[in-house]
Amino acid sequence: MKYDFTSILDRHGKDAIAVDAIGAGSFGYPAPREGFDAIPMWVADMNFPVVPTIQEAMIERAKHPTFGYFMPRQEYTNAIIQWQKTHNDADVTPENIGYENGVLGGVVTALNVFCSRGDKVLLHSPTYVGFTGSLKNNGYDIVHSPLVQDENGVWRMDFEDMEKKIVEGKIHAAIFCSPHNPCGRVWEAWEVEKAMELYKKHDVMVVSDEIWSDIIRPGCKHVPTQSVSEDARMRTVALYAPSKTFNLAGLVGSYHIIYNKMIKDRCDKESSLGHYNSMNVMSMYALIGAYQPEGYEWVEELNETIAGNVDFACDYIEKHFEGVTVAKPQGTYMLFIDCAQWLEKTGKTMDELLKAGWDVGVVWQDGRAFHGKTHIRLNLALPLSRVQEAFQRLDKYVFNA
Repeated sequence: MKYDFTSILDRHGKDAIAVDAIGAGSFGYPAPREGFDAIPMWVADMNFPVVPTIQEAMIERAKHPTFGYFMPRQEYTNAIIQWQKTHNDADVTPENIGYENGVLGGVVTALNVFCSRGDKVLLHSPTYVGFTGSLKNNGYDIVHSPLVQDENGVWRMDFEDMEKKIVEGKIHAAIFCSPHNPCGRVWEAWEVEKAMELYKKHDVMVVSDEIWSDIIRPGCKHVPTQSVSEDARMRTVALYAPSKTFNLAGLVGSYHIIYNKMIKDRCDKESSLGHYNSMNVMSMYALIGAYQPEGYEWVEELNETIAGNVDFACDYIEKHFEGVTVAKPQGTYMLFIDCAQWLEKTGKTMDELLKAGWDVGVVWQDGRAFHGKTHIRLNLALPLSRVQEAFQRLDKYVFNA
């Protein structure tokens, strides 16, 4: 490969919660036992060097000795337009684009436009924990429509349940996570179409979180929510970011795409009220650096790397971890493993299982926060050698101890 996805980075002391929070008490992840180093497989950021053009763009700008008030550059908007056209075949204009201080901030802004505080909002479960916290903090009532696994273990929307919840709850806003976190589903076109037809039927406005849309398994294809119909285009606020794709979460910087002018105007007004939603000049240059030709190549290699890690992990689970199941993700770099049968067989509790992994340095994440009662979420965006080491430890010290 042209880019580096094999070097083991030492992120200690570099402000990374993925490693520096372990053993610090703030996130509840204890330090591993003596003799084991920590393998960060919890928070959803990557342990790979960024594409060099990001640092080059930021360093070049940093050479100038002023950082006063600034205007977004035309290159910023042009880079987004070209990225969306190339990856999603979307015809976006500058008027459709707006800056967001993170996707979750954009979600709350859109809901504040669509809803009144106390309104019910439809989400699928398992549910990204960030949605749960943001909606609760802002006074919205979450109604879950559980995803169901078909005979092949593939996570599917339950359209009958969705409609029942919408009608009974008089729901007029929904969050659509595409690709889905934590399950890793990349929705097929017919699934997105059917969901949007249901939302149209019952006049439900849609906030579509598409932050994972670039991290797709080869052979799968992301279908933008706004692309499936003219109605979907006009009732949806779509949210994107280079932060997940290029590991830039610490720089903060997302954007919305809104085709409906009335909704766009209202979202822009809503996000301006707290005077918080202003772009950082270095974040702007990071996006410009990411969306260069090298960034397109880097993402292709990233997806090949993650697919290899996913294949290894799922194959290892099937062969070595009796009583543990997983649906192979089609997107994202997260696994959402179900340990129900193993827990029943061994009589262990979820807390005991989680601690056994933490003790030997496998810092995985409790799936109960995502509404997976017997699930654990694991980040596979690490060099394959570290993924292999983690699974060997889980084999020897946890699942087959």
